[in-house]
Amino acid sequence: MNAQKVHTEEFTINGELLVAKVKELLHAGNIRRITIKTEERRTLIEIPLTVGVVVGLLAPVLAAVGAIAALTTRCVVSIERVDAGPGPHDDNAEPSPGPR
Repeated sequence: MNAQKVHTEEFTINGELLVAKVKELLHAGNIRRITIKTEERRTLIEIPLTVGVVVGLLAPVLAAVGAIAALTTRCVVSIERVDAGPGPHDDNAEPSPGPR
């Protein structure tokens, strides 16, 4: 079993760049959730990234993000990233090289 570490990042982005940034984030493999908020931190949309959302529902999600981008000038994007570290029984983990 792998240990997973979740951390959240937030950044402010212009509405015109929002769709491109969300597309970029959707293709990253280590993101669990994307939340788009107003500058006042009110949540506009929360996108949980499961395999079904990425594969089957990509077009409606991007359409919703596009509508939000058209209505806002600036918004805050919050992402939850998952870092899966090697577990205690991970046979594929390579030991780190020691000093020479």
